[in-house]
Amino acid sequence: MKKVLVCVLFAVFLLAMAGCGANININAPDSQVEFTMPGVNPGLDQPAGNGRVAGLGTGFWHGLIAPVTLFVSFFNPAIQMYEVHNNGALYNLGFLFGIVVLLAAIVGFARLRRR
Repeated sequence: MKKVLVCVLFAVFLLAMAGCGANININAPDSQVEFTMPGVNPGLDQPAGNGRVAGLGTGFWHGLIAPVTLFVSFFNPAIQMYEVHNNGALYNLGFLFGIVVLLAAIVGFARLRRR
C-alpha cells in the first residue's frame, strides 16, 4: 500500500511540474489546449460593483466557504471561487488562512469523533 501511495504521489508531482512550464501548446485535430502561467490580475486594487476592494477579512471568509463555492460554481457560472477585485497579498493570505482553518477544523472534528 505504501509503495502505491509513493508512486501516485510521484506521478502527481510530475504532472504538477509539467504544468509549470511556460506557454506550452498542445495541438490536436480540431482542438487546441494552452497551458500558460498565471498572469497579472487586471482587477487588482480596482473596486468591485459595490465600490469595495476585497482584503484580508474577505479573503479569510472566501477561504472558509471555498468548498461550497466550488460546488455551486459547477452549476452556476456567475459564481466564482475567488474575488478578482482584491488588494493582492493580503487577500491571498486571508484566503489561504481560511482554507487552513477549515481543514484544521475538519481534522480536529474527525479526531474528536474517533475518541
